[in-house]
Amino acid sequence: MKKITKIIAISALIVLVIMQFIRPDKNESGYESVAFFEADTKPSEELKTILRNNCYDCHSNQTKYPWYAEIAPVSYWLDDHIEEGTEHFNVSDWESYSIKKRDHKLEELIEEVDEGEMPLASYTWLHGNLDAQQKELLLSWVKELRTKYTAN
Repeated sequence: MKKITKIIAISALIVLVIMQFIRPDKNESGYESVAFFEADTKPSEELKTILRNNCYDCHSNQTKYPWYAEIAPVSYWLDDHIEEGTEHFNVSDWESYSIKKRDHKLEELIEEVDEGEMPLASYTWLHGNLDAQQKELLLSWVKELRTKYTAN
């Protein structure tokens, strides 16, 4: 039994070492990836800060990776979060969204933030959460912004 445990432990260690060399692609195309979104939606500087600190890492093509993102299996876990986040809402793709889709994405944003689903709890552990004032500012901006898209 002791020999089997040792073999399993050594095998797991070998797998972890190999995983360090097989990394997921990074999601980094720079600030210009959100430029159209910000030009179209015109957030205030305070809102830009909220978006950059709480949203863009998973919902744009400009993720800022923390140091621990270099360590597998955390790198795979973060990559999965980012892929799922950009699949559901990617501000870097804002220009390609139809007016109807933009409105729908904003509606979903309101729902997710209002219900406390966004930002994810796993993100807020290390990055902090939106305080009540930031949340209200973000939600009121998005609600006002929706009128621009529903009017069309």
